[in-house]
Amino acid sequence: MANWPHGSGRRAVPGVPLPRRPDTRKRADNGRYCVLYKSSISQDNPEAITVPNPMTESKGATPPKSAPLPIGTLLSNYRIVKKLASGGFSFVYLATDETGAPVAIKEYLPSSLARRKPGELIPVVPEESAASFRLGLKYFFEEGRSLARISHPSVVRVVNFFRENSTVYMVMNYELGKTLQEHILHARQQGRAKVLREHFIRKVFHALMSGLREVHIHKLLHLDIKPGNIYLREDESPILLDFGAARQILTMEAARFQPMYTPGFAAPELYGKHSELGPWTDIYSLGATLYACMAGMPPQEANQREKDDRMAESLTRLRTSYTNGLVDLVEWCLRLTPSERPQSVFRLQKELREQTNALGEQAAASAPAPAAAERPIASRFLTLLRKRDEPAAGVPAREIGTSGD
Repeated sequence: MANWPHGSGRRAVPGVPLPRRPDTRKRADNGRYCVLYKSSISQDNPEAITVPNPMTESKGATPPKSAPLPIGTLLSNYRIVKKLASGGFSFVYLATDETGAPVAIKEYLPSSLARRKPGELIPVVPEESAASFRLGLKYFFEEGRSLARISHPSVVRVVNFFRENSTVYMVMNYELGKTLQEHILHARQQGRAKVLREHFIRKVFHALMSGLREVHIHKLLHLDIKPGNIYLREDESPILLDFGAARQILTMEAARFQPMYTPGFAAPELYGKHSELGPWTDIYSLGATLYACMAGMPPQEANQREKDDRMAESLTRLRTSYTNGLVDLVEWCLRLTPSERPQSVFRLQKELREQTNALGEQAAASAPAPAAAERPIASRFLTLLRKRDEPAAGVPAREIGTSGD
């Protein structure tokens, strides 16, 4: 594997592509990437857990200081029903379109740059924050434009984005279900040896990887994959949520914004300002999320691992409940050196699929042969009649039935 540079000081931003990196191997996800960084909203589910949780909370998040839009507000063709979630960077609302169908609307409103009083629509932006507010607004809009080009069942669907009230709104499909975080917490409360079943994990993550491959094919990065940002529909199919470019742009451009990452799920290169980011960065977070599904908690933080790495012990404990193949896959994703991880989701998904197929073949080979189905009574009766009428072995046919002669 070619050793791609990690430390050039360049980070990708929407509309500003990185130069191609040399690689001697064929890659499914090669090329240039744009950052789709998460905002500080935990998820879009009104029933989701709202207490601070290590699998949800991002460092750098601040509580909202602006008021949400009033219930009943009309935005373009959408009417606000209620607030679903909020953070230091944006609000998410449940709304209905002109047909009455529910949608989720995300509003750009960073609390460090703007204020909105209760009952008002347009935020007030102080003069000293105007440039940063406009910069974030620009990239929030670009985020919507980028996501609108992606149509995949495992990626949140952006159906519209528009400017109004001196800010930007992103309209997404509204889905019913629960976050993966909620599934993990529920299973952990049951005290199971296996937090989530391996078959379930393999099925969910294979579908999730298909969606993330589509994101990378569009030269985008997510950079905050974690259980709270993965939504499971009622049929258990996954959706990758909470993309957000604007927060990262402000992090790089404005000194007042701290880097935002989720401890345990953030790759080590996210802790530095001069690290090269790529698909391998999302793959680290994917491995950390896999680990959380198996252990019921986040892995050790990457910056702590660089000082005292205890993950080998944690992974060894998982081998008592899960196959070595799945644990090996997690270990591969969680390597601290980016070049030692899978360099594309295509490669990672291929390994997962081959493992799963091999397990299925082993199970089929070791399964006992099914017992022959018992024949109907009428069929057994006819067989007995045929045996009675057939000549006995070694007895001439004429002697059968002649004993009374």
